[in-house]
Amino acid sequence: MFLTIINIVLPVFLVVATGAAYARWLKPDLAWINRINMDVFIPALIFSVLSSSDFDLGEYLHLAVGALVISLGSGLLLWPFLRWIGVAGKTFLPPMMFNNTGNMGIPLLVLAFGEAALPAAVTLFITVNLLHFTFGLYILDRSTSFLSLFRVPIVLATFAGLVFSYFDWPLVEAVALPIEMLGQISIPLMLFALGVRFLDVDLSDLRLGVIGAIACPLSGVAVAYLIAPWLNLQGDQWGMLLVFAALPPAVLNFMLAEKYQQEPQKVASIVLAGNFASLAIIPGALWLALL
Repeated sequence: MFLTIINIVLPVFLVVATGAAYARWLKPDLAWINRINMDVFIPALIFSVLSSSDFDLGEYLHLAVGALVISLGSGLLLWPFLRWIGVAGKTFLPPMMFNNTGNMGIPLLVLAFGEAALPAAVTLFITVNLLHFTFGLYILDRSTSFLSLFRVPIVLATFAGLVFSYFDWPLVEAVALPIEMLGQISIPLMLFALGVRFLDVDLSDLRLGVIGAIACPLSGVAVAYLIAPWLNLQGDQWGMLLVFAALPPAVLNFMLAEKYQQEPQKVASIVLAGNFASLAIIPGALWLALL
């Protein structure tokens, strides 16, 4: 079991470390690459998986519901502690609710459960991102228009993929293959970009970062175990949901906090500390998931 976990975790963090080392050496500006990843490669991955003939939305419906409840439940569970922590809800709760399903979650789940886990991993990713781009933006800015959601390439790719899947529309190989190839770029690029992003932020509030690093996976796993009896997850899906629940905060939380000027340095501390702490937490979650 120990070697299995090492073989799953080590490749992920080696790619992240490569990105960090490259950034330390050359200090690249990956803003445009991250933009392409969000606008092209990740939407291609989502559409490729969802539109494939072997994707069945009903098979992953309970998994999506579990992800939705864990995200919202983590926020509700931690909301009463905001006064004790001494931080605004808009600053602390989004990183606790919206975890690193893209940069870390998809690669981890595929390595842990095999290529067959990719549709489930993508289901978790799009569930959290749809919630993040709706309720998450509403938390940061009450005047946010939900119509803007339909300008997000990830959201458009999700709906397009679901339509193709529902109507069982086939794609000719000459079109399906390049879309799949573009999608395959996204996973290692997300990990590499995560390593680069680590050098862009600093732990200006170590106490808050440590609290967030512990609270994020702890609240997620607690909610996962609370709702497990009602989910009726099949096969490896319970293990996937457990790993999902233990993931650290998404880097996107920092990017949005910066955009909306919601104490971005504090959010950066939470995100960075949480992702560093995942070096110790994720192996434990994988151990539980693979039992």
